[in-house]
Amino acid sequence: MAVLDDPALHTFTGGSPMSRDELEAWIASVVPGHSPDRNERWLNWVVRLRDDGHMIGAVQATIVGDDATLAWTIGSAWQGRGYAKEAASAVLAWVATSGVVWFRAAIHPEHHASAAVARSIGLAPTGEIVDGEVVWRGLPPTA
Repeated sequence: MAVLDDPALHTFTGGSPMSRDELEAWIASVVPGHSPDRNERWLNWVVRLRDDGHMIGAVQATIVGDDATLAWTIGSAWQGRGYAKEAASAVLAWVATSGVVWFRAAIHPEHHASAAVARSIGLAPTGEIVDGEVVWRGLPPTA
């Protein structure tokens, strides 16, 4: 996924882009949709433009019990256009239909764009810090 090859995408998360082999191994590991012990459900989507189907990012949800952790990545060239908000909102709405009670995201305290996305989908920062990231939490939207 060339869109994810940008080192700038790792500014707040650390690390570096995966090699082709690493990416293929990661994809193979999440295709089953659950952790090896089946305690976690892994849901992953590619974010594509409606007009031409061009891949611009990815969004995921990891579900453990009634708690879902959301994550989103939009390629640098497409950031600032609302795509992360739209993708995260769609995933939250879809996952909420599966009985999830709590949503969370872990966001670097200086990653203001991701904080804005989290806020836009109804998450709020907590005092909890995990691996240097602020945990944001929220409830599913009500009908």
